[in-house]
Amino acid sequence: MGLMTFLRNRAGYILVFMIGFAIVAFLVGDAINVGKPFWAANQKTVGSVDGKDISIDDFGPKVEQSVNQFKQQYGGGSNAQMQSMAVDQVWNAELANVLLTKEYDRLGLTVSEDELLDLLVGQNPSPLIKQYFTNPQTGQLDRMSLNSFLKSKEPQAQSQSLMLQTEIKNQALQQKYSNLVRNSVYVTSLEATDEYTNRNKLANFKYVSLDYASIPDASVKLTDADYSEYYNANKARFNNAQELRSFEYVTFSIKPTKADSAAVKAQVDKIAADFRTAKNDSLYAAINSDVKVPFTYLTKGKLDPAVDSAVFSLPAGSYYGPALSGNSYKVIKVVATRFSPDSVKASHILIDPAKVGGEDKAVKLADSLKSLIAGGKSLSDLAKIYSVDGSKDKGGDLGTFARGTMVPEFENAAFDGSTGDLKVVKSQFGVHLIKIEKQIGSSKVAKLAYIEKSLAASSKTQAAAYKAASNFLANVKGNDFAKLAEKDKLKIAVADRITATQGFAPGLDNPRKLIQDAYAADKGDVLPEIYTMGDAYVVARLTDVKPKGVLPLDAVKKEIQPMVLSAAKGKLLAAKFEGAGKGSLAQIASKVGRTVVPIQNIVFANPIIPGVSQENKLVGSVFGSQPGKVSAPVQGERGVYVFTVDGFTNPAPIANMFKQKESMLMTIGQRSLGSAFQALQDNAKIKDNRVKFY
Repeated sequence: MGLMTFLRNRAGYILVFMIGFAIVAFLVGDAINVGKPFWAANQKTVGSVDGKDISIDDFGPKVEQSVNQFKQQYGGGSNAQMQSMAVDQVWNAELANVLLTKEYDRLGLTVSEDELLDLLVGQNPSPLIKQYFTNPQTGQLDRMSLNSFLKSKEPQAQSQSLMLQTEIKNQALQQKYSNLVRNSVYVTSLEATDEYTNRNKLANFKYVSLDYASIPDASVKLTDADYSEYYNANKARFNNAQELRSFEYVTFSIKPTKADSAAVKAQVDKIAADFRTAKNDSLYAAINSDVKVPFTYLTKGKLDPAVDSAVFSLPAGSYYGPALSGNSYKVIKVVATRFSPDSVKASHILIDPAKVGGEDKAVKLADSLKSLIAGGKSLSDLAKIYSVDGSKDKGGDLGTFARGTMVPEFENAAFDGSTGDLKVVKSQFGVHLIKIEKQIGSSKVAKLAYIEKSLAASSKTQAAAYKAASNFLANVKGNDFAKLAEKDKLKIAVADRITATQGFAPGLDNPRKLIQDAYAADKGDVLPEIYTMGDAYVVARLTDVKPKGVLPLDAVKKEIQPMVLSAAKGKLLAAKFEGAGKGSLAQIASKVGRTVVPIQNIVFANPIIPGVSQENKLVGSVFGSQPGKVSAPVQGERGVYVFTVDGFTNPAPIANMFKQKESMLMTIGQRSLGSAFQALQDNAKIKDNRVKFY
């Protein structure tokens, strides 16, 4: 791996690694304070951690680098969710950087110069060194490339080297901190025995149940006391880790009407007719297509599946379409077909015209080198002298690649030639001297003149929808939102519990601007804009604000109503069981009109009742009971239960206590890292104003 390849292809990865590598393992929660409203914050401050401000000037480029990494990783262009992921990743890294650095200083953790040197060039280098400088062909560390990179005097190389060393140092510090946290965790023999027993002790029991569904909802009248009782018993569930907001919205469709569809079809028919008589079909296609497909040989599988098979079965000179596929019409001419290699192994020498006095001189140099190679000189040796590409350190070896990997000029030369050919071609990178080392496989490829016209709404349709949305926005007044929507026969949709940095919302395409405005509004406000969401205009109203911290009963009353209803029904069903008397389980079942259900081999660690649901309270009560006794009523998830334990089967004693403890330590140790970082967050003063910028 060469220096220039590293700089061009890997630099972004290093920065992204600094954003997220091992540190992100800590970030198991989002308990981050949204802080005061963004309009009160500094105009360039994304947030602050314990008084240290995070500037958008530093934060923004890191987000851009992260987005670029996601685009390379997942393919395609950037979208709202990808942007949101990138912003969260960078923010979490900023938190980690400040909080963990303070911890390192407090604990006296450092990485000495000798340690850093060993991690860079020692016998057991950092995982980052292995990742970036391992030769993919041999699987071995390319120490020559590594040393060349570290010793380079080029400013860009020195900057990237400094970033890499910083991240290696951070990674080493985090490993030391992780070891400290893990080593603070221990498991006693009693804990190990309990864990083993919970997973292996078997219980056999019988139960009778009365389902909550047996009581109609309408027959239960909930009181304030019912709500308060449930809320007070479950208050920990209502601790909001971060501020959440909800909004309702109506949409005004801008999908194409029948008239729009007919107009597009007429346009496509005319294009198709003119296409058949065009003197330059590829140029005509490029001018008239909404989607640009390169005029080069394509392999099967690159087009819309509904179109792909049909097109690749046609001979050269054939036309396909116009045909409606998905949301667009396709018109295609098969200009040429042939059989071509599936992949090519090649080497090259890349000459930079700027370094040899212009393109003409670069071509002449390439021709001269071509003659030398044809006369027996080694391309590998010449590449190390003349090539400016990173592959020169490997003798110009580019490995094996498929179609679509290289720029078109390079690809055409490599795939259209024959094994052993030497070709000189020009591309956006410079002048290449290419040697085709090997061509692998053979399959049909086609060169297509491709036209695609989207089935979109006309400007008239869009204007009508926008006018309707404008009228609605002008007329709606807060609490009249539902009334006006009903009057205009519009369906109200709801986006519930939306975070400030969320990149999606139910039913909405790219809702970031709407979410930003929702976080600048007060509860009940109609948001100030008409938002364009794919094929609709949207008008929205903020309906709820749930601040960070323990939410009051009023804020969760609607949310907990189903659980409060079940609890109230549970009291009625428990009373029904108690009214059945103190007889055997069979007698109780007969009196309440239910059957006795036997259950075999249940373990405490897996409280699933077959055919019913997960019933933690029931199974917990079973393992805390004596065999042969009829239990008191137990309110579970699906209903109320009364049971009798038939007996327990105890497991054999632990064969290897050390192994049992080791297994538990691994699990607890991993969890402890997240808990440690969560504790740092909980005790830090964090202000998050990201919604102002993203």
